[in-house]
Amino acid sequence: MHSNRYTFLFAAAISVITAILLAFTSESLKPLQEANVALDKKTSILRSVRFEGTDRTVIENTYASQVQEMVVNSKGEEVSGVKTEDIVVKNELAKPVGDRNLPLYVYSGEADKKYYVIPLYGTGLWGPIWGYIAIENDFNTVYGSFFDHKSETPGLGAEIAEKPFQQQFQGKKIMDDDNQFISVNVVKAAAKVSFGDEHRVDAISGGTITSTGTDKMLKVCMEPYLAYFNKLKTK
Repeated sequence: MHSNRYTFLFAAAISVITAILLAFTSESLKPLQEANVALDKKTSILRSVRFEGTDRTVIENTYASQVQEMVVNSKGEEVSGVKTEDIVVKNELAKPVGDRNLPLYVYSGEADKKYYVIPLYGTGLWGPIWGYIAIENDFNTVYGSFFDHKSETPGLGAEIAEKPFQQQFQGKKIMDDDNQFISVNVVKAAAKVSFGDEHRVDAISGGTITSTGTDKMLKVCMEPYLAYFNKLKTK
């Protein structure tokens, strides 16, 4: 009986000590984990403007010196008192468009050229997809893009994270000649559509649902920014 009691107390003590150690380890690693998440976000934003650096210090310095963070709304107004790092795009998409806080990242390139980077979030075949798309300061031409995913199929939907797919977006237009939003449409190469090649990229062969999700993501996430872009055009 004493032996059983000892075994029970020993196991309980080990469990408590293990729980304390795990909690301590988790709290100790939390700042590092948060820093890595922030670095990944900065890297992704810079990838959308064709930045290829991989050194952590270079990425941090480039972002700090060349990217301005701001928040706007669908009325074309700048929103004060809200930080981009406090915004979860997925949660904003669940709100009515007029209630959303829209993060915007303005990258200053060479020759005073500015690129307006919009965050994207949507759904693929097996889970979430996300990314960033950079618009030139004519507020029409796509300068670059970056996409990623959680669990799309390798060789199929996962191709959205590869350069051949992403580079298709460079130079595409989101507005037509009448200043109407068309987006960049992800469609099959043989598809008959009412818009020109400047508004389309090829969908992924065998990745129909992921391509459709990317197409929808682009439309849903970009359109609320148009009011702000139109306001900048008049300045």
